[in-house]
Amino acid sequence: MADVITTRREGAILEVTLDRPKANAIDLKTSRLMGETFKAFRDDPELRVAIVKTAGDKFFSAGWDLKAAAAGDAVDGDYGVGGFAGLQELRDLNKPVIACVNGMAVGGGFELALSCDLIYASDHSSFALPEIRAGTLADAATIKLPKRIPYHIAMDLLFTGRWMDVAEAHRWGLVNEVLPKDKLEERVWEIARLLASGPPLVFASIKETARVAEALTF
Repeated sequence: MADVITTRREGAILEVTLDRPKANAIDLKTSRLMGETFKAFRDDPELRVAIVKTAGDKFFSAGWDLKAAAAGDAVDGDYGVGGFAGLQELRDLNKPVIACVNGMAVGGGFELALSCDLIYASDHSSFALPEIRAGTLADAATIKLPKRIPYHIAMDLLFTGRWMDVAEAHRWGLVNEVLPKDKLEERVWEIARLLASGPPLVFASIKETARVAEALTF
């Protein structure tokens, strides 16, 4: 069986690929593997930038693996370091992380993209938070999304579970750039190399300051 998490290292850049056919859904084991991978990235002084991508072009990620849940994975189980998918709660990650979204980002898959600093997406990508239809809360997205796009748009997505196509996501500033799928990875690597040549201490200060500012209540 192929590895569900693979990495590619080029200089100071680490590319992390999730490959779980058919929808790149994430179970507890995969979440823990992702957490260990991102923790190793955080702690490696030679690495400066991470790219998060998934295999295929239909699903970026369907989020929580419902089949695994039906087989016994607990929703409140041990997701490992960094929480679900390894990024949402990873402390002190002061390096740029780029999401390379090629396909549907659903539920926890959408939240994985939201946990990144930059989002580049193919022109057929789309986003949704369907948890409301099952009578549950989109945990991380409920916190993060209203801080990323206008409040009323975020509430619309959270309340209705509707799909948002990539053009709308770009219009609201959620996606940095939309590209043809055959140009997406080339562009993401171009940005990653640009950031890898930049000042890591300044990037760390920017991320830390942004986190502190986001937590302010006034």
